[in-house]
Amino acid sequence: MSENVAVTETFDPAEHVRAMVGRHYRTDDYYEVGREKVREYSRAVQDFNPVHWEGDAAKALGYGGVIAPLTFMSLVGTLAQRRLLQKIAVGFDLSQMLQTDQVLEFHQPIVAGDHLYCDVSLDSYKEVMGKDMMVTKNIVSNQRNELVQTTYTTLLIGRDGDVDKGIVDAAENLVMQGATTLAARANASDEDEDEQVEHPQLVVLDNLSSATVKFDDASVGDVLPSRTFRVTRGDLVNYAGVAGDANPIHWSEEFAKLIDLDNVLAHGMLTMGLGGGYITEWLGDPGAVKDYTVRFTAPIPVDSHKAAEIQFDGKIKSLDAESRTAVVALNATFEGKRIFGHRATATVQLA
Repeated sequence: MSENVAVTETFDPAEHVRAMVGRHYRTDDYYEVGREKVREYSRAVQDFNPVHWEGDAAKALGYGGVIAPLTFMSLVGTLAQRRLLQKIAVGFDLSQMLQTDQVLEFHQPIVAGDHLYCDVSLDSYKEVMGKDMMVTKNIVSNQRNELVQTTYTTLLIGRDGDVDKGIVDAAENLVMQGATTLAARANASDEDEDEQVEHPQLVVLDNLSSATVKFDDASVGDVLPSRTFRVTRGDLVNYAGVAGDANPIHWSEEFAKLIDLDNVLAHGMLTMGLGGGYITEWLGDPGAVKDYTVRFTAPIPVDSHKAAEIQFDGKIKSLDAESRTAVVALNATFEGKRIFGHRATATVQLA
């Protein structure tokens, strides 16, 4: 008994997780991308590009079926990410995760019918102003052993005991029963397995896209048309269900006030999804996006009696004649306040 107490007293969560940098987990099972799930997610992020909805529109651009919106992978990678953190983030409370940055690197579009595999690792860890910051890396491949996406997610994670148990219990009593069943089953299935498996050498394809914007017609400083999205409480509830995000901070005003917030807050990945649709509406072909990076700097409260209005603007920041690509700087504002940091950019392939 005294020996166990001594171990507990000397355990340093920061030291432990620092030693876990580089540890990774590869999902044994795959996620099968369904056509209706693509449409469901497209509706949730208000992306009505025909290539997400109509097979003929996607095939006209050379794809075998409807293709997923830019941020679709977030709903697939979340489970693998949580699975990794449950194994390595000992002493941390995963209910207290705050996403601050998201980097998406696209190697080819996700197409309905794809079987997606995730290899997720802890890329880095550091303490920032008394907070624990972890960056996870997710390598996504398909059934043909082709590289699909590489993503980096920056998280601030609280430690066990930082939040009152009454608040934790309140959250447990609000979320859907069975919301974490898959994660629990995964943990039970291979507790003793070594995460240090080598993922196979992946094939990298040169994706041929069909952007409608021509490189020769583009200039640095060109401005994209503005667009305003309306987000309601209903949109938040729908996105939470579609994306599998059980955090009640996004839909329960009662819970939000319990943790000293005045209102529920929109999901960061929902706003990033809106921005993805904004970019690809201008570009034409989502497959022409090479990367998309966002830093979440301000939350968006959503009232019960009116929609939150988010305005998106964009400007061509730079052009590369050799690769015929452009870097688009993205600006998103709510009530005049920036919700994305200055790192919000997308690199796109022009025609």
